[in-house]
Amino acid sequence: MESLYLLVPLSIALVFGALWVFFKASDDGQFEDLEGPALRILHDDDTPLR
Repeated sequence: MESLYLLVPLSIALVFGALWVFFKASDDGQFEDLEGPALRILHDDDTPLR
């Protein structure tokens, strides 16, 4: 029973931390262009390596 006094606040803090990281990444524009990197690999790069 004593472990619940530690685990419940710890899990609540972990959830709020994960939400904070998600919303901070969302505000910084992390999720703005979801299709660009997926389509970039399809473009053929014909420039020779030096």
